[in-house]
Amino acid sequence: MNIKFVVVGKLKEKYFKQGIAEYAKRLSRFCKFSIIEVPDEKAPESMSQAEMDQVMAAEGERILSKIKDREYVYALAILGKERSSEEFAKELKDLTTYGHSDITFVIGGSLGLTPAVLKRADTQISFGRFTLPHQLMRLVLTEQVYRAFMINEGSPYHK
Repeated sequence: MNIKFVVVGKLKEKYFKQGIAEYAKRLSRFCKFSIIEVPDEKAPESMSQAEMDQVMAAEGERILSKIKDREYVYALAILGKERSSEEFAKELKDLTTYGHSDITFVIGGSLGLTPAVLKRADTQISFGRFTLPHQLMRLVLTEQVYRAFMINEGSPYHK
């Protein structure tokens, strides 16, 4: 199984890098795990809606260029479906059972994801209505993917 994150922007904080590296190491026994960073679009503090749409469109094109046709895509979106850890684990298990060995998660930039990226996604997932920095979301998502594998293995890690 291949798990890939396509994310907007670079990870700068050492503590996030260390946390993600730890979970990536743990994930290596279950899957091939990778993170692809696409450049974020430089944007001034205050923008018109048209300018925001342009920024999101540029980032969206970069995201879509990193996704292949055969990949099952989760888009992280505030309005996506919330799942428990157990539901998420079952969903990943079912995907692999039914032939999806390439699973991609997309984390957009500060303005979110374009309709084109959301349309390409097979499903949208939400971690609640909180707004979280995308750097922190990478760490949370990495841990939840690891947790899903541990749940499916029957490991006590989940408790």
